[in-house]
Amino acid sequence: QVQLVESGGGLVQAGGSLRLSCAASGSTFSINYINWYRQAPGKQRELVAVISRGGSTNYADSVKGRFTISRDNAKNTVYLQMNSLKPEDTAVYYCNAGYDSDSLGRLEVWGQGTLVTVSS
Repeated sequence: QVQLVESGGGLVQAGGSLRLSCAASGSTFSINYINWYRQAPGKQRELVAVISRGGSTNYADSVKGRFTISRDNAKNTVYLQMNSLKPEDTAVYYCNAGYDSDSLGRLEVWGQGTLVTVSS
């Protein structure tokens, strides 16, 4: 089993910064990747950033140059550093992990989400 808890959301002015955290617990050794998604009201859920087991990263075009995904393996935590925030970044942000279960095979798990609101 793997569990995820997001934190770090809040209210920030346009141009400001926030750092989101995704803390993993349980069988963290089995995690293959962690994604950050976001979903704004009335819009489709969007993949924002990805970090793999090997440390490679990818970003949505809309956040390239502004957001950075990173990890601290000792703390079992993945971060999303969000700079130069825009009102259109307002959304609930979710982390998502893909992992291997001994009994059930490949699984995914989602955190509960954390709200980011960017004011103009």
